Amino acid sequence: MAGENLKTFTAQNWESEVLKADQPVLVDFWAAWCGPCRMIGPIVEELADHYAGKIKVGKLNVDEESEIAGQYGIMSIPTLLLFKNGQVAEKVVGFRSKQDLIKLVDAKI
Repeated sequence: MAGENLKTFTAQNWESEVLKADQPVLVDFWAAWCGPCRMIGPIVEELADHYAGKIKVGKLNVDEESEIAGQYGIMSIPTLLLFKNGQVAEKVVGFRSKQDLIKLVDAKI
């Protein structure tokens, strides 16, 4: 089932799921009203399944979690951040193909 490995990140689980994770974490900053976010959403779900057991993949709704989005300077969405050891290792702004995202992630993990 697509997306079964996809996490939802919130202020309540941000520190434990992202900052203190024992593996890299790919976070999709998105909003329901964002067209490009809806386009990249299925790709992010596929990446969650593709990388199951290797990295965590999840989404953070910027409307619901604006404080976290602000901490990372998210000005445009979709923005994807790849965290390693609690630090941003890669930033991608805007729509990208699945192949492009796999190349970016593979280069960092």
